[in-house]
Amino acid sequence: MSSLLFDTASVLAAGVPQPGRNAPGELTAKVNTVLGIAAWAGTAAGVAGVLITGAMMAISVKRGESSEHMSRLGMVLGGCVLVATAGPLVNFVFA
Repeated sequence: MSSLLFDTASVLAAGVPQPGRNAPGELTAKVNTVLGIAAWAGTAAGVAGVLITGAMMAISVKRGESSEHMSRLGMVLGGCVLVATAGPLVNFVFA
């Protein structure tokens, strides 16, 4: 049974094209610029999120209110980790 599956898989996979990964230089430069701006914006949004969450925590403590700021902070920090690891993660998967 396994030899039949192996033979079938080798026949089906024989015609799969393997395209090249060479993008035009102009396109590569423009895409890198856009991705750089997006990475910068994501980092700025993460810093702003941490600052805003910290300010909200300080105001809530001063007023004596209890709120779920730690979950917000966790979500902001999780977003920061995603922004920071997006490039290397995609490069690892597709390269």
